[in-house]
Amino acid sequence: MKLSQYIINDIKPVDSSSKVGDLQALFNQLTYSHIPVKDTNGYFMGLLFETDVHCFESDKPVSEYLYAVEDFFVRDNTLWLDVLEAFAKNSANIMPVLDEKNNYLGYYELKDIIGLFNESPFFHSAGSVLVVEKGINDYSFSEISQIVESNNGRLLGAFVSQIKNDVVQVTLKVSNTNLNEIIQTYRRYSYNIVSNHVDDSYYKSLKDRSDYLNKYLNM
Repeated sequence: MKLSQYIINDIKPVDSSSKVGDLQALFNQLTYSHIPVKDTNGYFMGLLFETDVHCFESDKPVSEYLYAVEDFFVRDNTLWLDVLEAFAKNSANIMPVLDEKNNYLGYYELKDIIGLFNESPFFHSAGSVLVVEKGINDYSFSEISQIVESNNGRLLGAFVSQIKNDVVQVTLKVSNTNLNEIIQTYRRYSYNIVSNHVDDSYYKSLKDRSDYLNKYLNM
């Protein structure tokens, strides 16, 4: 799927010679976090944040507040995961798109890019989500994949979902085939299973023992 088909160009960059009041009025009409700005020659300069703009004096030109311009954008050939990362890094719901000559082509909306993620096999294919963790220097995606496939499972997707205190959490989706065997193999390879699963025989055994102990103590 070509991401550039999602470029929207119904909002043009505001000219830096425009009044701040015009930009404030535009924000009042829209739900975007930022609005792109261009100079008097039509070149893209960056974006102004809604909260900042509402603090500016409405009768002054935008050019007096260019110190507040945020400089972020993506290219028309940027991969969608990188586009999603750019949204997250800049806490924005609008992302300018420039070509290789820095010409403004339009923008992406956050909801459209998230929609692409929701349409991926990670979400649509039948399977189970596992969250495993291991030391940052000890895990590998090749090993994670090999464990699934060695148990006749299929890895439908995986990504690093957290890094904290030199421990990496990896979220993966696997086919439901032999899920318990996959979980136990991860444990044998010193992965901690963060997510809970009803067909995890290890935790089922612990629960049975706990229930038995509680029954004994309450006798």
